Amino acid sequence: MLDRVNGRRQAWCPRGLFRRGILDVLCLVLTVVVSRADLGAGSFAAPRKDLDDNRETFSHIRRRILEEVSTAEQNPIGGTNNYGEFDVNKIFKDEDDGIPEFKRDPSQPYTLGPKISDWDQQRGEWLKNNPDFPNFITGNKPRVLLVTGSSPKPCENPIGDHYLLKSIKNKIDYCRLHAIEIFYNLALLDAEMSGFWAKLPLIRKLLLSHPEVEFLWWMDSDAMFTDMAFELPWERYKDQNLVMHGWNEMVYDERNWIGLNTGSFLLRNCQWSLDLLDTLAPMGPKGKTRDEAGKILTRELKGRPVFEADDQSAMVYILTTQREKWGSKVYLENAYYLHGYWGILVDRYEEMIENYHPGLGDHRWPLVTHFVGCKPCGKFGDYPVERCLKQMDRAFNFGDNQILQMYGFTHRSLTSRKVMRFRNETSKPLEVRDELGLLHPVFKAVKAAV
Repeated sequence: MLDRVNGRRQAWCPRGLFRRGILDVLCLVLTVVVSRADLGAGSFAAPRKDLDDNRETFSHIRRRILEEVSTAEQNPIGGTNNYGEFDVNKIFKDEDDGIPEFKRDPSQPYTLGPKISDWDQQRGEWLKNNPDFPNFITGNKPRVLLVTGSSPKPCENPIGDHYLLKSIKNKIDYCRLHAIEIFYNLALLDAEMSGFWAKLPLIRKLLLSHPEVEFLWWMDSDAMFTDMAFELPWERYKDQNLVMHGWNEMVYDERNWIGLNTGSFLLRNCQWSLDLLDTLAPMGPKGKTRDEAGKILTRELKGRPVFEADDQSAMVYILTTQREKWGSKVYLENAYYLHGYWGILVDRYEEMIENYHPGLGDHRWPLVTHFVGCKPCGKFGDYPVERCLKQMDRAFNFGDNQILQMYGFTHRSLTSRKVMRFRNETSKPLEVRDELGLLHPVFKAVKAAV
């Protein structure tokens, strides 16, 4: 017992002495300065008014320091040092700050913002007046902004934030290699547009704020790049405004709600896109509006379960009911995996490594592996947690190996966090061959001014 008491006393005493020592030094300095002002500063003295002001300021500072130290000693900060035992809700006081949220008039249809009808003209004028910010980087390669994000709150399970970190690290790696800018969002810009629909207000805001961006690339937080070498065929989309992974037959003929996927898509910065967002948005406000829209989507689309309206089903519904208006500018891509369902890919990674190589982007080496239904940030998913987390690790390592190989390393296996060296160091590092061409890709080259 005495040892424990003495131990606490010994641990506390240095902190108390250190705090008091700092206080004594501050008080001594302030006392000397104030005394010097009272006695005069000789030939270097300031005018009397300045000395009075200085004395009053230092006296105020001294009183404040004494009060803060006294309060700290009387009310020491308690609590646990164990993060696992700490109630994180204690630091989220702003979640209920007493300020009521803005309430929209329910009699008026929902909108994402003021109607804009001349965005192509506004943007064209801006690009003309700002030649240092071209919307194409070089040749046919557009300026692209990849957008992703997650909830402003911590994940409902502790491990979820670790996998969000892996996912954003993965996206940063791909964007760095392919000269793509990235925006990670943690803010809910419109409380009514939560869940599936939170991306719409964000996308619109970014399109309008970045006229220099030609394509915005949305990607869900539970999707990872698994082909770091694959460059999108931009020339293929020169006349298209929206590119999604999907099949024309499933969407237009079958009206199947999974005929396309909105977890990873490209959207051109133009008036057409703003109009499409305006068309989708009225189905998104949470509550009765979203519930009623969900009933319509379930009734009209093949295989859709009964649940509130989601942006993917809404997109299928709009394309099938208004094909003449939107269909000609929509490209449903299936030649490569802009979205690749994880359930049919992850168990084949070793086969891919043995038989193929990065840069293909398709079933042989998928560009994106999307963990639909795993919901690593929530409490419950649609699949067993162990399988989801294990396969997310494998997908991350599968993509990460393509990054590490540039520097002579690789993961020991797709299930291991440990890495090993596979290439010896050399005194002539610039002669080492970059097999995948990722260190200095052609499209990142900058021509020197003549």
